[in-house]
Amino acid sequence: MSGNLHVGIAALGAALAVGLIGAKAAEAVGRNPGSATPVMVQSILAIAFAEAIVFYTLFLVK
Repeated sequence: MSGNLHVGIAALGAALAVGLIGAKAAEAVGRNPGSATPVMVQSILAIAFAEAIVFYTLFLVK
């Protein structure tokens, strides 16, 4: 049960992080449309790192 709880909490944290990253990236591009490409690149990297936490938890707990 505790392993499943750890994975669930990690997935919840990653989902919140991806949502916040996407919202702030959209806000940044809305303020400065010329910076769309650099913002997109940085947000994709940040989303990948946020989702990697779930995979680390899956591999370490199971």
